[in-house]
Amino acid sequence: MQNSPVSNRAASDSAASDSAASDSAGSESVGPDSVGSESVGSAPEPPAAIPLLVPRDPVSVTTDPVRLHDLSRGLAAGSGPVALDAERASGYRYGSRAYLVQLRREDVGTHLLDPVGLGDLAVLQPALAASEWVLHAATQDLPCLAEAGLTPTRLFDTELAGRLAGYPRVGLGPLVEEVLGLALQKGHGAADWSVRPLPHELLVYAALDVEVLVDLRDALADVLGRHGKLDWALQEFAALVAAPPPPPRVDPWRRTSGIHKVHDRRALAVIKELWEQRDEIAARRDLAPHRVLPDAAIVAAATARPRTTADLVALPVFGGRVQRRQAGIWLAAIGRATAVADRDLPPTHLPSDGPPPAGRWAAKDPVAAARLAAAREGIAALSEEWSIPVENLISPDLVRRTLWHPPAADEVDALLAAGGARPWQIDLVGPVLRSSLSAPGK
Repeated sequence: MQNSPVSNRAASDSAASDSAASDSAGSESVGPDSVGSESVGSAPEPPAAIPLLVPRDPVSVTTDPVRLHDLSRGLAAGSGPVALDAERASGYRYGSRAYLVQLRREDVGTHLLDPVGLGDLAVLQPALAASEWVLHAATQDLPCLAEAGLTPTRLFDTELAGRLAGYPRVGLGPLVEEVLGLALQKGHGAADWSVRPLPHELLVYAALDVEVLVDLRDALADVLGRHGKLDWALQEFAALVAAPPPPPRVDPWRRTSGIHKVHDRRALAVIKELWEQRDEIAARRDLAPHRVLPDAAIVAAATARPRTTADLVALPVFGGRVQRRQAGIWLAAIGRATAVADRDLPPTHLPSDGPPPAGRWAAKDPVAAARLAAAREGIAALSEEWSIPVENLISPDLVRRTLWHPPAADEVDALLAAGGARPWQIDLVGPVLRSSLSAPGK
């Protein structure tokens, strides 16, 4: 493992050495009891984390296409993993595009790129295609990186690796602190990254995030290897690379917060019209939808169903200055929903192609409920044995789909594979599901 990249200029060389020593101690305390690791409770108290305050390289944002081409040539001539991160402005802007992309390769340094000013970053794709990308929580960043023209062929996800290694806290800050003994700056993750120019403190924060990723990758790979989990992690990473883009969500308006309280179909039609009107305004103005109209206001209007401007502005939120100016727009949306024929009203629930929720199994099929209970108990035991969260051992939805209509025992592995389970998951969970087929009550 490489030495931790202690860029804090106030930290002494001896402090950096202490940090490297703490990496090893922190790693030894993680892993399943079945492979002989020490329990976390028996580990010695770790030393205080060293603040990471100053990046190794000067921070500036690249907006010049010529500099981007120069970077592409440098990356093509370099070697080793490439750490990447992306910053979005989801709480401020419409959509989830990247407003800053950070990358670091040891032999080319750290670079902060503005995909808005540059148009896209596709010129870097040939130089990066053969490299291993190191990301934290890759599923969050891969879509916006793809939108910017960058897609990996290999990756290492440090957040997912932390989960498989058994660390209880897998956010980048806590994981870096426990594994590398370094303290990252906090508080800027939810910033508005669409502002220009970006404040210097945000650039420092962004640069430091990618400085630690390769060292974190090396440390976690060492932990996973010593506990027989590295191949499992590599299977997970390959599945992330191969995963197709998710299909468009059916009826996205049904994700409105608080909609679970609404059971009237006419009220659901009001939610749908208000949500779609809000989405159109948000897209046109490039604003996060909740900044146009909060979900709570949509649900309140659907419940009250106001007919006049006075009725509408008497509701919470709609009485504000901005919403008063848009009252006619919202009333028109409510009017469209009121005019929908009864036969065309949205159903209270979308039809499902899967089994019922687990809470209903006992009433619908007690025998199936017994199978599911046995499977859950066995999977929970595996989770405890291997120090891996249940949801990372196997998809709970896939377990329900496999057990609702009981397969033959020799069909279980094939069903799991068809549902997207990786070989390591099938090896661990397959025997548990086969055993559950003969649970009491079958």
